[in-house]
Amino acid sequence: MTEYLIRFFVGGLAVSAFALLGDLFHPKSFAGLFGAAPSVALATLAIAFWNRGPAYAALEGRSMIIGSLALFLYSVVVCQLMKRFEFRALMATLMSLVVWFSAALCGKWLLIG
Repeated sequence: MTEYLIRFFVGGLAVSAFALLGDLFHPKSFAGLFGAAPSVALATLAIAFWNRGPAYAALEGRSMIIGSLALFLYSVVVCQLMKRFEFRALMATLMSLVVWFSAALCGKWLLIG
């Protein structure tokens, strides 16, 4: 129960801070980007640091970076398939899942050994 309370407060504080950053920058569509993922990641890292120590939190942080890079590659491929080759959204996203999983697994392989 304590872990959920910590996650709630750290996440809420982070969401508020990132929403403030989103209001400072233009376009305003950045507010949603700054509000969601970073706050969840920070809350998760804070709990990992508190419960399991800095080494585990560092591993979690590196894993999050690899996951975000894999998501970035996936997003670029989806956009390219839809813009250049005029694929429909469903087909582009399904085909691009291969890129996402491959990038994530390669990152995991690099991280572990």
